[in-house]
Formats: sequence, C-alpha cells, structure tokens
Amino acid sequence: MALSHISPMQTVTVHEAKTHLSRLLRKVAGGEEVLVLRGKVPIAKIVPLDIDHAPRRLGLDKGRIWIAPDFDAPLPEEVLRAFEP
Repeated sequence: MALSHISPMQTVTVHEAKTHLSRLLRKVAGGEEVLVLRGKVPIAKIVPLDIDHAPRRLGLDKGRIWIAPDFDAPLPEEVLRAFEP
C-alpha cells in the first residue's frame, strides 16, 4: 500500500477536544481516529469501537455445552476449608 493513500490522523489539543467533542465524535463514528495532544505530547487517541452489530442467534451452541446436574450442589467440606484463611 502506498503511503500517499493513508490520510494523516487528525490531531487536536486538549482544549480543542473539549470544545469540539461532538464534532470529533462524529468523525470517529465515521471511521477516523483523533490524536489528543497536551502541548506537543500525545496523551490519548480517540478511535472507533469495533462493535459487531449483527443480531445474536439464539441456540448457536446447542448440544455443545453440558452442565452437570449437581452444578449448584454444596461443595465438599475439604474444598470449602481450602478457601478459608
């Protein structure tokens, strides 16, 4: 990939980020990243969340998971003692 196709990341000062947060978040929601500087020192990067918006399908693991019938039975005394200080 040629570097000429990569757009430079927008940089803003802390003051600019506070003043224009809504505008910056719209850009981030559109896929851009924003670097926040304190003076000339980068202190944070605002990036879009990688969220899967596909609807969840129920029953996807049906038949693949087994839970013992005594799953919630009381633990044996020797196991309980192992947790005591």
